[in-house]
Amino acid sequence: MKQVQIAGFSVEMFTEPFIIAELGANFNGDFAIAEEMIAKAARAGVHAAKFQSWTKESIMIKQLYAGKQAEIKAFGHQRQEELLDYLSLSEQDHVQAKTLCDQYGMVFSSTPISFRHVDLLVDLDAPFLKIASMDLNHLSFIEYIAKTNRPAILSTGMGSIEEIRTAVRTFLDAGNEQLILLHCTSLYPPLDEEVNLNNMDYLAEEFDLPIGYSDHTLGYSIPLASVVKGAAVIEKHYTLDKDMEGWDHAVSATPDEFEIIVRESARIVKALGSKTRQVSAREEAQKKNFRRSIVAGADLARGHALQFTDLAFKRPGTGITPDQYKKLIGKTLTRPVKADHPFSWDDFE
Repeated sequence: MKQVQIAGFSVEMFTEPFIIAELGANFNGDFAIAEEMIAKAARAGVHAAKFQSWTKESIMIKQLYAGKQAEIKAFGHQRQEELLDYLSLSEQDHVQAKTLCDQYGMVFSSTPISFRHVDLLVDLDAPFLKIASMDLNHLSFIEYIAKTNRPAILSTGMGSIEEIRTAVRTFLDAGNEQLILLHCTSLYPPLDEEVNLNNMDYLAEEFDLPIGYSDHTLGYSIPLASVVKGAAVIEKHYTLDKDMEGWDHAVSATPDEFEIIVRESARIVKALGSKTRQVSAREEAQKKNFRRSIVAGADLARGHALQFTDLAFKRPGTGITPDQYKKLIGKTLTRPVKADHPFSWDDFE
């Protein structure tokens, strides 16, 4: 099965998933909060802390923010332009974010929104780049990222299968095979019936690539369910407190929830096992305790020819097994037996 190497991790389906905490703007422009988030994510066993690299000029036209009231009343900013400036990261902020990740042994990455930010992340030696769902059809951007010759993770929210095929082909044709696809529903949060985890099976059949899951649901049940589908990556928004000011806190996981995702996803992978039917040595040993043997249903005399009505089927499973009952019908006893006697082949002529 296809693997992609990220900072020493082998990212592959049906193994323990590579887990990404999406900080985005959820540290609210405060690097003291960012450090606390990264430290707690590291303790929870999360592999990567991911940010978002954008400016208001790189992500939207001026008419969407100039002179507009802020879409959320937070951090004391009344104007959308001020809010965007506050939540976006400067180049120095990126350096600080990378330094914090290094300090706590976390993989650092970000989602670039402009060509300039791609270059910045390459200069910072981010081990992988994330391509947002909104850029699924931004083919020149996908090609530019592919040509950095480092792994990339592509979210597929809002995308048709043809758009996904085109995006994948564009990336691979640039000479880079280090691509991971994430199934994603670009709603915050989606309804359960809008998640469609079964689509991960289709993506795995369609593309020879690791398939993961980018989650926007509430709680941790759905990302854990994606592990059953073989999720090579789980990406989820991250917060210290779902009630904090900001955009994405309500649909984000807390450190405690990430700890559950890390721990329980590892258990699920172990429990999935193999498609081959297997009976472990420990389970094999249970046969003698749990299964039945053929025993005498009543006291029977020597010379008696067994009928089915003479048979009973009871624990332990150390004697003649129930599936051999037909071989006993008509057999003649060489000795008298008491009720509940476990038959052996030595009891018969």
